[in-house]
Amino acid sequence: MRTSPALRRKLISAAALSAALLTAASTASAVAAQETVSPASAVPAAQTEAAPGTPAERLIVGYKSGAAEAKSNPAAEADAAAKGKETGEDVDFQRRLGTGAALVDLGDDLTKADVADVVARYQADPQVAYVVPDRLNKPKADPNDTEYAKQWDLFESTAGMNVPGAWATSTGTGVTVAVIDTGYVAHTDLAANIVGGYDFIADTAVSVDGDGRDSNPADPGDYYAANECGSGIPASNSSWHGTHVAGTIAAVTNNNKGVAGIAYGAKISPVRVLGKCGGYDSDIIDAITWASGGSVSGVPANSNVAKVINMSLGGDGACTSATQSAITAAVNRGTTVVVAAGNENDNVANHSPGNCNNVISVAATNRTGAKASYSNYGSLVDISAPGGQTSTGTANGILSTLNSGTKTPSTESYAYYQGTSMATPHIAGLVALVKSANSSLTPAQIETAIKNNARALPGSCSGGCGAGLADAAKTVQAVSGSGGSTGGTTFSNTTAVAIPDNGSAIESSIAVSGRTGNAPSALQVGVDITHTYRGDLVIDLVAPDGTAYRLKAASTSDSADNVSTTYSVNASSEAANGTWKLRVQDTAAQDTGTLNSWKLTF
Repeated sequence: MRTSPALRRKLISAAALSAALLTAASTASAVAAQETVSPASAVPAAQTEAAPGTPAERLIVGYKSGAAEAKSNPAAEADAAAKGKETGEDVDFQRRLGTGAALVDLGDDLTKADVADVVARYQADPQVAYVVPDRLNKPKADPNDTEYAKQWDLFESTAGMNVPGAWATSTGTGVTVAVIDTGYVAHTDLAANIVGGYDFIADTAVSVDGDGRDSNPADPGDYYAANECGSGIPASNSSWHGTHVAGTIAAVTNNNKGVAGIAYGAKISPVRVLGKCGGYDSDIIDAITWASGGSVSGVPANSNVAKVINMSLGGDGACTSATQSAITAAVNRGTTVVVAAGNENDNVANHSPGNCNNVISVAATNRTGAKASYSNYGSLVDISAPGGQTSTGTANGILSTLNSGTKTPSTESYAYYQGTSMATPHIAGLVALVKSANSSLTPAQIETAIKNNARALPGSCSGGCGAGLADAAKTVQAVSGSGGSTGGTTFSNTTAVAIPDNGSAIESSIAVSGRTGNAPSALQVGVDITHTYRGDLVIDLVAPDGTAYRLKAASTSDSADNVSTTYSVNASSEAANGTWKLRVQDTAAQDTGTLNSWKLTF
């Protein structure tokens, strides 16, 4: 008989209290974990919830065919009682399902940590084939936001990002996204998801708000007159760019109003760095540092540290050491940095910060799934996402939150924009979904999961569009342990090879075996090269049949140090097994380097 919940004995351990931060693990790892920590630490959140954020009240337990509990209800009841005793919970056998599995009741006042304890006990039992939560299913209705039907970028089968399929698992709850942009203009379809940010524009000629840096990231408008931002540059109305970006990421959803946000459970921290005519590297560097939890002189500590940074901005030239240093430090603090590849229809290697290391560089696709005509491309692009193309029709752009003011703020509105600036928040929103679904993932693991679960670009792309078109549902399923791929088999070579200055190409080999069929369409090539002027380098992947795939071309404008990145190659026409080579050549004098290591992930 079930005892009163108030009388139940609770065993709360430090490991149990951290169950909300758990990562996916196999049954085998759950067994091994018992020897050192509470079994709860091996149980992913997806196996403890009836619905996102709601602890399960029942579990479905499948026993192996030879187990007594597989056929005997008394045996299953006794086993449930024993598991309850081990965990300090009152676990009751309820009934036998048509498949032969047992339904066990956990009560209605358990936390996810409590559920994780019970799940781990079942997982550790060699007679148990599986244990899963009795999940709550709901009608698959679209969000009731009035403009949702116009958001093809979220749901259309051809070139949408398959976002609705991710919402059953994650909505971004618990994650803050810093939008480093023009700031935020008040909008009722965003307000509930806005948290404190900062205005980092020090130059009052750029800020146009009458002051320098302060805690108010409100966007006063960034309009300018003809020739005000340079000779021959025509006048421009205020863009309200940061507000448009923020709406794509986290517009309030299911509120019978406007648009739906990709990670509508997440929060947006507006960080203002762009004003009239743009914004300076120095302000952007401080914004990256502060948003990710670093210290900036004269600026109060950030109480809304972001685990995702969106930078839909850029300029020409190499990624400077100053910008790279800020990005690397942010990533080392656990913040994923997502940046726009740029809108020049040029190689992203010529545009910063899309060419920086340790970022997710995003190209834009149109409504047919091809590279948008304006989008930058190249081997440094990591992933593609919908950016729209209004030249083929306004409704083929990306609809999001805006303001109707041409100079200063007026009434709130919605508008279609196009650009890699619009593609980037799609990926930042996806990162928020992923981080919410599995909070232990590092920025590198998040990037890998997004790339490995992308689908082939539906349309054409010449020059390189990364791993393909991001798939939100498949990626979130992967990191939550319910499908997809969080990684693959990796082959590596860690023998260092010196790269002669302005000399002959060097090669490093990896022998791949045990695979079947051809290599994937998004073969991941991880490269770690130390070099004092990476623009000198030409890098090729050479397949077993001798076919060379250009990963990186030489560039006289790319003066940054080192190459530490992952390239994605469509190697689907190549046999997987065989000897693959990385070929590196220094094509100009005065700088030296070393290929430290490289790897292939299938």
